[in-house]
Amino acid sequence: MTSQEQVHSPIISMHPLYSQLKEQIRSSILDGTYAPNTQMPSESEMMRAFNVSRSTVRLALRCLQSEGLIFKVPGKGSFVSRPKATQELISLQGFGEAMITNGHETFSTLLGYSERVDNKLASSKLRIGCSDIMEIRRLRYLDRVPISVDITYVPSSIGRRLILEDLATEDIFVIVENKYAIKLGHAEVQLEAVLSDDALSSLLKIEEGSPILRMERLTYSADGSPIDYEHLYYRGDMLKYKTGLKRN
Repeated sequence: MTSQEQVHSPIISMHPLYSQLKEQIRSSILDGTYAPNTQMPSESEMMRAFNVSRSTVRLALRCLQSEGLIFKVPGKGSFVSRPKATQELISLQGFGEAMITNGHETFSTLLGYSERVDNKLASSKLRIGCSDIMEIRRLRYLDRVPISVDITYVPSSIGRRLILEDLATEDIFVIVENKYAIKLGHAEVQLEAVLSDDALSSLLKIEEGSPILRMERLTYSADGSPIDYEHLYYRGDMLKYKTGLKRN
């Protein structure tokens, strides 16, 4: 029996109908009834199966999408999201380093680079003039699906060498430490949720206005000098972060 053919019990509860429907569908996703990457029943099929209105179905699906459990493909319908990859924010690692240890395939494409970047914020963070900064833009993939747009600012002395490296398969952190003998020390990280604009949506293959994670990271060398300033934009439906907190 397919998911579209399943018989559902009428929804009876004190909670709003869309919330009840959301929880029923959520349970079916979590228990594997609706498998990752499979198409959900259509709105009309859900209306008949649950005996609810179209507006109720749409509200429930909108909530599930905001939770990252489903995603919509224009003209095709809703699909169950794949399980999110997890990156632990415990040690200073590049994205590729973290994902490979968890059994994922990663690679990048170089979108472009610019020298003498007129970016006062990057200049302030790196403590050098704009004329000495290089911007490197990459599109990163996880298991062959675009997951992030990375905008990296580094001193031009490092950037001119980096663009000659195999940035498709190697992390910048690994290159800097292993090839340039610059030991990394620590990083300052800020995370926030934002909505994707047209340019990011096109690169990440998501709908414009989809929730994404924006990471701002300033990395220092072991001697305390700022060496790498980044804006990283991750798909909200593919990645989650994990960390540990200790009470003082």
